[in-house]
Amino acid sequence: MQLIFKGGFMAVPQFDLTRQYKKIEREVEAKVRETLASGAYILGPALVNFEKSFAEYNEVKYAFGVASGTDALLLALRAADIKPGDEVITTAFTFFATAEVIAILGAKPVFADIKLDSYNIDPEDIARKITPRTKAIMPVHLFGLPCNMDPILKLAKEHNLVVIEDCAQAVGSQYKGKKAGSFGDFGCFSFFPTKNLGCCGDGGAIITNREEMAEKIRMLRVHGSKKKYYHEFLGYNSRLDTIQAAILEVKLKHLDEWIESRRSIANFYNSSLRDIVIQVPEEQIDTFHVYHQYTLRVENRDKLVEHLKMKGIGTAIYYPLPLHLQPALKHLGYKPQTLPNTERACEEVISLPIFPELERREMEEVVNAIREFYAK
Repeated sequence: MQLIFKGGFMAVPQFDLTRQYKKIEREVEAKVRETLASGAYILGPALVNFEKSFAEYNEVKYAFGVASGTDALLLALRAADIKPGDEVITTAFTFFATAEVIAILGAKPVFADIKLDSYNIDPEDIARKITPRTKAIMPVHLFGLPCNMDPILKLAKEHNLVVIEDCAQAVGSQYKGKKAGSFGDFGCFSFFPTKNLGCCGDGGAIITNREEMAEKIRMLRVHGSKKKYYHEFLGYNSRLDTIQAAILEVKLKHLDEWIESRRSIANFYNSSLRDIVIQVPEEQIDTFHVYHQYTLRVENRDKLVEHLKMKGIGTAIYYPLPLHLQPALKHLGYKPQTLPNTERACEEVISLPIFPELERREMEEVVNAIREFYAK
């Protein structure tokens, strides 16, 4: 690996997609050439093969490739028959798409607060937010750490609610030995390039064990059609491109190895930073964390970001503004301090470099820079 220096210090990127590609270049290019030569570019054999492999990996009956993680959520909501005026309880500490798709359908996103030790939705606050109009719960397994699913599933059963798991950052993660996405009615995944399992463009998938829901998803992604040119309801043009599925089929074989690399990096960070007055991410009881992000919580976040930037170390903030305070959702009427844990997290989180190919000396550079900051 070629090292880049900035101001006398090693430059450490927050992520680097090129390193992974170089390691699997021959495998990927062979599969892409095979797909190009086949002429089957939409719903082709490579997509069928990937869907079968992805369902097996997640230990579910059905998997469907769609155009993006956002579309995965949207189609799941449609399959669950979410209508205007319905309420869907979710978290405000996540990417905008989670609430966006609910609002697009005319339904109402209802935000529950998070637990600060996990950044995931608080089941006790979900219970407080349920009303007669509540139709679904959408937990987000943020940063690669699964939510506490038992109480969420219990609430769903008690109130006859659909559960749509947002697994955009959590492929391969586990709760009590089961893969995230396999608990609820739907599991929705993103294959955005920077994800733990990412394609070379946009892509997503929906998994389910429910046969009737599988049929709805199958039709929704092709304009509500079961038979070509016959349309039973309004749907979408949302299919995972066959060439992207071919790339994902190659990458899926390496996913567990890459997850172990991420867990090793996280363990190094944890052991090196534990004595500093910051909150490091921790696995919760009964969970298997895949560390899509390695996210700290610190009181003087912005100053630390600037310090690391001066050292040439990349960082990211996921997320600087919670969803309940986003201008696009101001019609919901949320005010500051409505979700205190969520808002505090937005002010204090910082994500450090983490990707499978990150080198030991780069990790040490990150740790040394942080320790230097707190030694001042």
